[in-house]
Amino acid sequence: MTAEQRLRRERVRMRAADRFAEGATDAQVAAEFRVSRMSANRWRRALEDGGREALVSKGAGGAVCKLDETRLAHLEAVLAQGPRAYGWPDQCWTLARIAEVIERMFHVGYTLGGVCYLLHRLGWSWQAPARRAAERDEEAIAGWKDEQWPIIKGWRRSRRRGSVLKTRPVRP
Repeated sequence: MTAEQRLRRERVRMRAADRFAEGATDAQVAAEFRVSRMSANRWRRALEDGGREALVSKGAGGAVCKLDETRLAHLEAVLAQGPRAYGWPDQCWTLARIAEVIERMFHVGYTLGGVCYLLHRLGWSWQAPARRAAERDEEAIAGWKDEQWPIIKGWRRSRRRGSVLKTRPVRP
């Protein structure tokens, strides 16, 4: 969530605090601000326990990134070189491989989910390679489809009259 979105939500909570001070119920606040009753109840309890300070945004959630901006830029450069540069035989980066490279280069451990999150943060997305045999001959496949498949498939004719609709029986 961006800082602007957090600030907007904080403003909503403060307006809800004003409505609670006026005597509004949880249901009324929930309906007015289009939130669940559970959220309105949580806000009211926080207001009663800690005052308006309890409704202030606590900042961005989640764990702090283990890599600073320079290391993230270095990681991006490493990923751009491809996995062959780091000893893997093919050109597929996997989350496990990236986690291993991060461990080797920066001595920081990441889970596979953490690597996925980090890559999304860097603007990278996963891509599934097309699984095709190296020996695949596209011309031979196209020829087979044009010549052999129509023979195999053939035309099937029904021996009796029928209807294309399964719910409508044939009339004699």
